[in-house]
Amino acid sequence: MPNQSWKPHTAHPPWYFVLPAVFVSCSLGFVFIYLGFRAFSDGPAALWELLWRERTAVLLWNTLRLAFGVMVLTTLISFPLAWLTARTGLARYRVVSLLAILPLAIPGYIMAWALLSLGGDYGIIQRLGGGSFPRITGYWGALLAISLYAFPYLYLNLRSAFLGMDPAQEDAARSLGRGPISVFFTVVLPQCRPAYLAGTLIILLYVLGDFGSVTLMRYETFSQAVFVQYSSLMDRQTASGLALLLMVIAGGLILLEVRLLGRMTLHKVGTGTVKAAGYYSLRPWWWVLVGLFLILVFGSALVAPLFAISFWLIEFPPAGEMPQVWRGLKDSFSVAVPSAFLAGALALPLAYLGVRYPYGRGRALERAAYFGYAMPPLALALAAAAVSLYLLPFLYQTLFLLIVVCSLHFLAEGMGPIRTTLYQASPRLEEAARSLGCNPLTAFFRGTFPLLLKGMAAGIAFVFLSVMKELPITYILSPWGFHPLAVNIWDLTNEGMYAEAAPHALALLVFSLIFIGFLMLREKRI
Repeated sequence: MPNQSWKPHTAHPPWYFVLPAVFVSCSLGFVFIYLGFRAFSDGPAALWELLWRERTAVLLWNTLRLAFGVMVLTTLISFPLAWLTARTGLARYRVVSLLAILPLAIPGYIMAWALLSLGGDYGIIQRLGGGSFPRITGYWGALLAISLYAFPYLYLNLRSAFLGMDPAQEDAARSLGRGPISVFFTVVLPQCRPAYLAGTLIILLYVLGDFGSVTLMRYETFSQAVFVQYSSLMDRQTASGLALLLMVIAGGLILLEVRLLGRMTLHKVGTGTVKAAGYYSLRPWWWVLVGLFLILVFGSALVAPLFAISFWLIEFPPAGEMPQVWRGLKDSFSVAVPSAFLAGALALPLAYLGVRYPYGRGRALERAAYFGYAMPPLALALAAAAVSLYLLPFLYQTLFLLIVVCSLHFLAEGMGPIRTTLYQASPRLEEAARSLGCNPLTAFFRGTFPLLLKGMAAGIAFVFLSVMKELPITYILSPWGFHPLAVNIWDLTNEGMYAEAAPHALALLVFSLIFIGFLMLREKRI
């Protein structure tokens, strides 16, 4: 925890920490201002007419329906999986926890590609068995593709909540005569509320911003409509109006989470240590159901896409596609590596302001990073493209613009580990350096910065992995002739070229797995 007794030497944060934070705030502010200006360019009446169109109501219904369905399905997967791996004997088998995280390496558009390639007249099932299996498209296809990719976000939050619970509260409830079911609903579930809301918020924001999965599945949502209006019809006003509405919905979700959490506190109010939670013993026939549940989840989220990739690689050897794969890998690296390091460089001063100056401007500037993460990536890319075209035309369709926008969007991911390590670094180290004659900046680099290197490395790895998989921003802002793996997978799948997309999907999957393994090893060491 931060040392509440420590006060900074000055009430105002240093300018060299404020300047990067102002850059982030102004950049994201320009995006919001442009969308509002563009949406109201023909007057409020035109925007009002757009919002009251029957098609807008259909898009809103489809988007909310998909978001609700994903929330329900990810809950049905994540909640029992988190409880089993945290509070039962299954927790002893760490491989299960690892398998529950690995779907993060398989983005929603790759999951959509796998589902689409299984069915149809020329799909995998037809080639293997000769029978015709209908292709999963529309609402159910988008629901499965997004849910099977996104459920680990909720699983990780819920598992952390189960592991961090104080079992003494459950023991106290049992001593008052409560049964197991009553204890679960009155003691355990309320303690999962913050973790559930945090994980669900991430998933819902992802649903609002995703256009790869829904477009491949031919399911119309706001993000898909924004993409169609921008890329096909070039109707910038309609696209901006829909993107602005999408941002309003995202902002509403964030405010709703804050409202639901309120002033909730779940920690102990007395003294004493927290004992380790014990494991629940399951009856033998329950283990049969657990085995079937694990087979269904991991078979759908991991085995199915890996099997689809393997099948197409064996059926159609990718020798002719390999030059494009290597080029896509090089292009992906050329944007992911600098984006990750730029995000790490921007995250450091923002985290410092939020931790060392937690009141006033310091906290307000830090929160700008979270606003960028909550902004749907398609809306962010659309606004960035337009702003650069009108104000900075020399940056339009350049790799530099793509790197900056990716860094701004994923900045919050890079800030998390840095904030954690900064809370653990005593500010007395900087005071000691200043007492030896160092100026504030030198004192920071000599006293605190070395302790933040591991947190920065983890944050950079998080951003690198996210940018490697990012589709909406790279598709909209990629320079001419720039073809990263994510864009190649989407283009080939959209054309029905499943075999050609397989090696690109495999390359992206392998490097995603490598970095997830790195992050898991780091967590184990901690």
